[in-house]
Amino acid sequence: MILITRQWCKGCGVCVAFCPKKALHLDAQEKAVCDEEKCVQCGLCELYCPDLAIEMLEEGKGNEVQQ
Repeated sequence: MILITRQWCKGCGVCVAFCPKKALHLDAQEKAVCDEEKCVQCGLCELYCPDLAIEMLEEGKGNEVQQ
């Protein structure tokens, strides 16, 4: 599961560019959004996000996506 802290996302698109499965895109507010069905949990978005707005979380830990 991917946690995207929207307050930190500046909409630079680096995560979108590095996603090998095109699971990420920018919404109308220029914030990163993930299509969980396409995501393969590779972690490249978390690694390259310059704003530290993306975090990979383990499934089943009771974590919720922040809006």
